[in-house]
Amino acid sequence: MSTGTNIRTYFNGTWYDGDIAVMKAADHGMWLGSNVFDGARFANGLTPDLDKHCARVNASARALMVTPTHSTEDMVQIIHEGLRSYSADSAVYIRPMYWALDGGMSAIVPKEDGETGFAICLEQIPMASPDASATLSHTRFRRPVLEDAVVNAKAACLYPNNARMLAEARSRGFSNALAADALGNVAETATANVFAVRDGEVFTPTPNGTFLAGITRARHIENLRADGVQVHETVMSFEDFHDADEVFLSGNMMKVTPVTAFEDTNYQIGPLTRRIRELYWDWASSAAS
Repeated sequence: MSTGTNIRTYFNGTWYDGDIAVMKAADHGMWLGSNVFDGARFANGLTPDLDKHCARVNASARALMVTPTHSTEDMVQIIHEGLRSYSADSAVYIRPMYWALDGGMSAIVPKEDGETGFAICLEQIPMASPDASATLSHTRFRRPVLEDAVVNAKAACLYPNNARMLAEARSRGFSNALAADALGNVAETATANVFAVRDGEVFTPTPNGTFLAGITRARHIENLRADGVQVHETVMSFEDFHDADEVFLSGNMMKVTPVTAFEDTNYQIGPLTRRIRELYWDWASSAAS
């Protein structure tokens, strides 16, 4: 089932209108989970960091031993061709995807240099209002480590654990969950990287191999530092978030999402949260010019 509307699908060298079937029952990715994807955005007539998202889906494929078939440059060109069907004021989610077709070594491991499935899905999904916010709860589920799961990839097989986090949070009346790593330190939320603001400085969990340090996260850090804001990548506890003045999420889907509560701690949508959104779109506009 699709998330957005006005869907276009690229498969086997052709763009199709609609959400077409691209996988078969015996594809390795269908029954053994060798699926990777990435997400980029078309909004305000811009495709910020599209090349980085395309490069990352190739890296994710390699992490799952799936052979990438398209260069970053090819994907960028194909995506821009597909976006021509949308108006400049559309907001579109861009999702390139790979999956293995063939299995080797008793089928579990994707066949070395075997055939690879590739598709791109474009879905029209609005950007959130600046005042749209999230609330966070604890979750008993944790982010895995590399020895347990392919946390160095944006892999579909990781998302059932995220879904458990979200379901638990929503059952308690919250919209998202603030998750720990294996040591009990804050890693990220179920769906996005997380930042805290205290006394005008910004703090975010240091990348420790348990979560993807996002492309949009890196862009926010670069923009904030260029604006003179001190940003700390550090080990963070849940108490650090209770003590924060502002908390916001960073992800490709909505770029910046203010947080208004973590359990019984409430926050206002503060000036730095609003500023980071302005900095992001100012950067995106200047990068495109």
